[in-house]
Amino acid sequence: MGNKGIDSKNHFDDEHSRHNHYESDNNEHVHHGHKHNEHVYMTENEQHNDHQHTTPEKNHHEHTERSHHSHNHNHSSHEGHDKHHGHSIAEFKKRFWVSLVLTIPISYLSMMIQMLFGYHVEFPGDTFLLFLLSTIVFFYGGKPFLFGAWSEIKDRAPGMMLLISLAIVTAYVYSTLTAFFIEGSDFYFELATLIVIMLLGHWIEMKSISGASKALEELIKLMPKEVHKLEIEGNIVEISVEDLKPGDQILVKPGEKIPLDGIIFEGHSTVDESMLTGESIPVEKTIGMEAIGGAINGDGVLKITVRKTGSDTYLAKVIQLVSEAQKTKSKAQGFADTAAKWLFYVAVVSGIITLAHWWIIGDFDIALERMVTVLIIACPHALGLATPLVASRSTSLAAKNGLLIRNRTSFESAFKINRIVFDKTGTLTEGNFGVTDVYPNKGVSEEELLKLAYSVEIQSEHPIAKGIVKEGKDRKLEIYEVNDYQNLTGKGLVAKINGSEIAVVSPGVLRANQISFDEQKYENLAQQGKTVIFVLKDSVLQGMIALADIIRESSYKVIKELSELGIETVMMTGDNSRVAHYVGEKLGMTKVIAEVLPHEKSDNVSTLKEGGKKVAMVGDGVNDAPALAEADLGIAIGAGTDVAIETADVVLVNSKPVDILSTLKLSKASRRKMVQNLIWATGYNIIAIPLAAGVLISVGIVITPAIGAAVMSLSTIICAVNAQLLRID
Repeated sequence: MGNKGIDSKNHFDDEHSRHNHYESDNNEHVHHGHKHNEHVYMTENEQHNDHQHTTPEKNHHEHTERSHHSHNHNHSSHEGHDKHHGHSIAEFKKRFWVSLVLTIPISYLSMMIQMLFGYHVEFPGDTFLLFLLSTIVFFYGGKPFLFGAWSEIKDRAPGMMLLISLAIVTAYVYSTLTAFFIEGSDFYFELATLIVIMLLGHWIEMKSISGASKALEELIKLMPKEVHKLEIEGNIVEISVEDLKPGDQILVKPGEKIPLDGIIFEGHSTVDESMLTGESIPVEKTIGMEAIGGAINGDGVLKITVRKTGSDTYLAKVIQLVSEAQKTKSKAQGFADTAAKWLFYVAVVSGIITLAHWWIIGDFDIALERMVTVLIIACPHALGLATPLVASRSTSLAAKNGLLIRNRTSFESAFKINRIVFDKTGTLTEGNFGVTDVYPNKGVSEEELLKLAYSVEIQSEHPIAKGIVKEGKDRKLEIYEVNDYQNLTGKGLVAKINGSEIAVVSPGVLRANQISFDEQKYENLAQQGKTVIFVLKDSVLQGMIALADIIRESSYKVIKELSELGIETVMMTGDNSRVAHYVGEKLGMTKVIAEVLPHEKSDNVSTLKEGGKKVAMVGDGVNDAPALAEADLGIAIGAGTDVAIETADVVLVNSKPVDILSTLKLSKASRRKMVQNLIWATGYNIIAIPLAAGVLISVGIVITPAIGAAVMSLSTIICAVNAQLLRID
């Protein structure tokens, strides 16, 4: 939390920005939160410790278009999405079925199939019909691969698309030549079946990891489209956010989102900035303070002078950070693409050597046929299903275990993770206050102390109040009848119970009224990052109650097991240092980084990746989005904001940090199956490519297309069975 400012030299703004604290007179306790409109525990000195958060946000249309394109192009839901050249699942499905239907007559007319099954088909125009059907399959079914290959060539990153295109272009061109111009066997059957199998593989994979991430669009949705503008005459008019400019004055009603960054010139309220900054409870806002676009106003009415619009605003900068991180991440190449890249090199080199050798010692037609056979065999049919079948199976297993895989490439590499960064509020903790300690004074029972606080606090919606109310309900305590309820701004709550005045207040109120309390006990609780309130009855202290953000039970297990695996655990939070270190020590974290802003989270993740470290980030808020995108693996808590979920590579649907362990285990198991399948899919190439090149032709051993097709079919079946054996260890 804390007094960590935004320096213009570092990032967003030219003004100092700091978080509001609740701090006692002697600075014993820094509390990140802030008062609710009707309920606050602050000393008078604390009220001057304002919350100024000068960071940027955005004009939601202006920035959208330039971010939207780069986002959609660069970030994908699995490693092949960019190379699918914008084709949807439905389109791959359509291309597969059309190509499959056309492959049936192509197979029937194929000379290889005729010889294999011992029948003969010949009629006028049969060759032209075979050419025509194959041409349709080549251009219609092969289009995604051809366009994808062109993208790989431009990016100088050969992969699956280029390998497939090399095989189908070679097969199509050579078969057309043999059909009309030169002697030789056609490969139309291999061409059609290869395209069909590859389309099926990509369809399966896209279906299993459906939908590209929409993080930037989700960020844009945070912003209201219409605002209440205050005119000079005092009238209020509804206008579009796009029409606002710096200096305009706007009105924000209770419960509305603040549209743009600005300075409050009238009004008093509390503002929920949790999903933007990581603050775990609402922030008090009054005249002269900063308001951040995208934050949610509380019960008060605020009048704001707009300071920033367009790309200078807070949310715009968050969008920019997410977009830049995603561009970098999108350059990563999936395991199948890496294997395909090396197969491509092997195929080209082997093909050139084969052509040169046979051309030098014999007939060019023979040399050409041998080279074509080598190039086609180098791209085995099973390669198209080797990883998609594992992807489909792992996605299904993940769903059953409460995991949603959004980015295939990052998930595949998750087993390499050796450092995991956790957000605190809402991730390691529940994001809700709970009672941790109850200290009644002499002559007062613990139950009575809680009943008094419970009866008064049930009137309030403040997060601290909710924590006490929850404790009261859990203990099934009686609720006293409350009269004359009132909020003492900046001090606490006061009400009448059975004729006595009951006050629930901060330590500053006790000091101001010279009411003594156990300073040492309070200091110990404050050092643990806890919020402490005091209960008075007719100005006599009844006791103190400490509250804190409750640590999830599953957090203890996941940190312990990750540590046992040798994985470093880092907590990074916008909360104040005391709270952060208390939680970090309780959980046994390797490192704690506190009082950070969104862009600092991203910068810290980048720093933690230095030295070859593979870093995962676990978070749930808008403020975590840049860091989630920057990390090698972004993991979002399912109960978090849409922005975090849409930015992440993996989503923990059940919001249980312990599911991180399942993610790592499934990634490791999936990788192992992919390696096995790629070995089955390509392993025979070690023998098949030399034989296709004619290395043993002198002793009568040479691989024919028919033999190659049979072996390919067998390896495809083996890959399919092996994929179904995938389990989480």
